[in-house]
Amino acid sequence: MPKLASPRYLAFPFQIGSLGAEIAEHARHVRDQIEQVLFTSPGERVFRPEFGAGIRALVFEPNTSALAELTRKRLLSSLAEALRGEVDPRSLSVDVEGEGEKLLVVISYILATIGHSERHEIPVISGKAGHG
Repeated sequence: MPKLASPRYLAFPFQIGSLGAEIAEHARHVRDQIEQVLFTSPGERVFRPEFGAGIRALVFEPNTSALAELTRKRLLSSLAEALRGEVDPRSLSVDVEGEGEKLLVVISYILATIGHSERHEIPVISGKAGHG
């Protein structure tokens, strides 16, 4: 029986290397999709104005429990839509923790096709968003 090739995806951000377009494996592809949702502001994409969570704007908001809950719900909704078919929807979890000038977004999920669990922490700190 022939071995099936694993799916290949264009890496984000798009890059051209010596062998052509850079590619990403499934887990990285999903991580790239998450980053696109987090760092794209709603309205930024002309043909998909509802796409994105605009997490960069949070650095200018007061860090309150109400903001954390609103952000959690917005992210959960945006990610569920963007990752449909990629992750098990029952496994998608978003937690937003805030303290002082720090906001930490924790996203957990299980890849639907291979059952591999992933957890990402994205800190948003005083005007800077990092990848963790």
